[in-house]
Amino acid sequence: MAITLTDRAANHVNGYLAKRGKGVGVRFGVRTTGCSGMAYKLEFVDAAASEDHVFESHGVKVFVDPKSLAYIDGTELDFVREGLNEGFKFNNPNEKDKCGCGESFNV
Repeated sequence: MAITLTDRAANHVNGYLAKRGKGVGVRFGVRTTGCSGMAYKLEFVDAAASEDHVFESHGVKVFVDPKSLAYIDGTELDFVREGLNEGFKFNNPNEKDKCGCGESFNV
């Protein structure tokens, strides 16, 4: 499988990288936290790590560490606006449950 981005997510990342003036893509992974066990983490990447898996979607490179890949393989990143809020939405087919606040998940 792979990690993919929607057009909206790719446009947002590309726009931010252009404003930032540097970067080769985004790092997507998980960290242990929250009431359900794991939370997504997303950060901009200036240099790839040797162990990274690299996916490309709509011209954006997505870097994933090997430990996170098992939990997020097949995920689509979208960028959504809901009312006054905007942010990334993670459509992860591996998710079994989310906490009530939406900050963490488990597989």
